[in-house]
Amino acid sequence: MKADFANLPFRPADILLPQNCDYDKWAVVACDQYTSQPEYWQRVEERVGRAPSALRLILPESSLDGPQVEMDIMDINATMSRYVREGRFKTLANAMIYVERTLWSGRLRRGLVGMADLTDYDYEPGSDALIRATEGVVMSRIPPRIAVRKNAPIELPHAMLLCDDPQRTVIEPLSAQTDKMELLYDFDLMEQGGHVKGWLLGEAQLEGVAAALSALADPAAFARRYGVRDEPVMLFAMGDGNHSLATAKECYERQKRLVPPEKWDTLPARHALCELVNLHDGSLEFEPIHRVVFHTDSQALLDALVRAYPGARRERTAVGSGLPLRYVSGGDEGVITVPAAAAHLPVGALQRFLDDYLMDHPGRVDYIHGEDVAREFAARPGNIAFLLPPMAKEDLFPTVIHDGVLPRKTFSMGEAHDKRFYLEARKIR
Repeated sequence: MKADFANLPFRPADILLPQNCDYDKWAVVACDQYTSQPEYWQRVEERVGRAPSALRLILPESSLDGPQVEMDIMDINATMSRYVREGRFKTLANAMIYVERTLWSGRLRRGLVGMADLTDYDYEPGSDALIRATEGVVMSRIPPRIAVRKNAPIELPHAMLLCDDPQRTVIEPLSAQTDKMELLYDFDLMEQGGHVKGWLLGEAQLEGVAAALSALADPAAFARRYGVRDEPVMLFAMGDGNHSLATAKECYERQKRLVPPEKWDTLPARHALCELVNLHDGSLEFEPIHRVVFHTDSQALLDALVRAYPGARRERTAVGSGLPLRYVSGGDEGVITVPAAAAHLPVGALQRFLDDYLMDHPGRVDYIHGEDVAREFAARPGNIAFLLPPMAKEDLFPTVIHDGVLPRKTFSMGEAHDKRFYLEARKIR
């Protein structure tokens, strides 16, 4: 029996794997990490040196506002073309890769690399697509990403999809079959990234994955699992890389406008390479993403936050009911508790306020992984950090199904060094 992915939004791809290079210098962390820590990217630059590297094929978000960003993008696209021309990649045709990532903490995260069908993905709130965004897309963040991708001959993914598979039927069975698969890579990742190993799935493994995904996508099983009736199936939720996949979708829509409809289905841009991870993977923990506002009047901001929500109160520690917003600024630390009716989650009330406040007041907000880093920034004059609580991962699918997307940057799957590293690639033109 041949594996049947025809009706599934995640399927095998022609995967490009780098060859004749040092993988520990090739693989670098997702571009949207360490945006306020340029020293991290400087260390990566020094480590890579002149070696072939995915660093030459991405634009760290910390550089998006740089004075030569247009030239940087041109250099990236030229390097992509040169790497392809020089035979820097080998092609794994119609492939999926089983990945085991040993995190710096020692925990093991299992994943599956394949491609997502962008016709089955929609980032709009209230979408009923098979693949749904978990947070609101900030449209102003899409154009600079389109500028990087629109002329790129290849893509390197850091997007991670999540499936809600409590019985562990899709990915976990592969861990017992690695002796039947070809080992593709096995190496240490830089900067506390841990270790990664990858195996090429054979036909038997592909059949198992297709069957398990088809069972998860069954409408009757979906209705029983979430207690809904006549609700369209949500098979995957975005974990990481929400804006990355939204950019891929927009680039596909642009290419569709340039060719007749009968060619839309065969455009390489119709798909995007991703890693699929089970929400119930033992290593997966939802970490909060904290907010740091730079170069602002912290006391004026806090006063405005209290005024923005009638009934809000400022305290040294959280007392009573409501949504607690912990803050740190210099030597000042406390909690502003806003009424529970203001939002479903504390992050929702905070983000709404910051979006409005920073339109008319000085300051720049950044999204920080790790309380220690947020506190470090908050100790500097003119900065304030809001330390947010984690979200239970079991609430993700039911919340998106019933309520729609979450506020942006609600959660992160692990610390910054746990994020996906760029390794595999795929032609998109």
